[in-house]
Formats: sequence, C-alpha cells, structure tokens
Amino acid sequence: MGILDTIGAQLGGNTIAQISQQVGADPATTAKAVSVALPLLLGGLNRNAATPDGAAALDQALTRDHDGSLLDAPHQAITNPTALNAGGILGHIFGQRQAPIQQGVAKATGMDMQSAGKVLMILAPIVMAGLARARAAHGANASAGAVLQGEQQHMERQVPGIGGLASILDRNHDGSIADDIANMASGQLGGSAGGLGGGLGSILGGLLGDKR
Repeated sequence: MGILDTIGAQLGGNTIAQISQQVGADPATTAKAVSVALPLLLGGLNRNAATPDGAAALDQALTRDHDGSLLDAPHQAITNPTALNAGGILGHIFGQRQAPIQQGVAKATGMDMQSAGKVLMILAPIVMAGLARARAAHGANASAGAVLQGEQQHMERQVPGIGGLASILDRNHDGSIADDIANMASGQLGGSAGGLGGGLGSILGGLLGDKR
C-alpha cells in the first residue's frame, strides 16, 4: 500500500466531515481539495528529496519530528495544525511557491483561498506522518527520497495521470502554477468540478465513501 492509499484510508467518512467543518466548506468540496492537495504535497517532497542535501534534511526531519503516529489520530492535525508546525512544513515543501499552490487548490475546487490554505495546513503534518510510516516499513536503512520515488511510480500505476499533478513543481513554468494545477486537476476529476470519472475521481470516491 502506498502513502496516498494509507493517508486516504485515514481520511474517509467522518474525518472529511471534520475537516470540512474546520475549513468552512462542504464535504464534497473538501474531499476534492484533499484529493488535489495530497499529490501536490507528495510531489513537493519528492522534488526536495531529489538533491543529496534535500534528501538528508528530509530524513533528519522525519527522524527528529515524525514517527507516523499522527495517522492514528488525524484529529490532532485537523483541530490544531499549528501545534504540529504545519506552517513550517509547508514552507519547507513549497518554499516561495506556497501561495500559487494554495491558489491552484482553490481554483481547482471552487474553494476560497483561506479554506484551501487550511486544507494544506491540515494535510502537511499528516503527509509527513505517512512518509515516516512508509520509510519505517521499508527498513532501517531506507531513505525518504527512495520511498518518495517509489510512491510517485505507485501513484501513476494506481491513478494514471496523477503523476503529472504530483510532478508539477518540476516544470519550467511560463505561465501560472495555479492555472496549471487547476487545469490538470479539472481533467483528472473527470473534466468538471463535479466529475468523478477517473484519475483523481477514484481518490474522491474513496474519500467520499457512500456520499458519492
């Protein structure tokens, strides 16, 4: 099971409802935002771990601050992400691109900017917990960089096309990152904000459960 699968299993049903209440959006919109934000967060981590220094810094951060236990208590991130250094995590993952990423999540889902920012804040420590647990499962000598590369390949096999969204930060952008995210996410959601056809729609289906 990949990181995205593991996190998705913890965010179904009532958890999405709790996040929606916290961010001030309806559950369906919140689920869409989560399904777009997760591959972006994992893609950003993968990009950072592509250099030796970045990979070493990420491994150190995981060893020092993240043991994976948050996956068993995601409500901690939902109710108080600041206490888990969510802002610092987002800054490390996205750097100066944090605002355009936030705007892209908002544009892709119809969510306002403030709510999109709250979704990213909630998910940031949860993604780090998922990565920590995945690294531990690969053994004591596993590196976060190797785990993330494997996750990128796993995501592409599970949800064809999602790898493009996950690697969007690697592109040489002539235009707006936010527009690229919105356009790609729209296609992966089945061509419309309400579509649940393929791509990210399969993640949405898991998050929404019977509410589909």
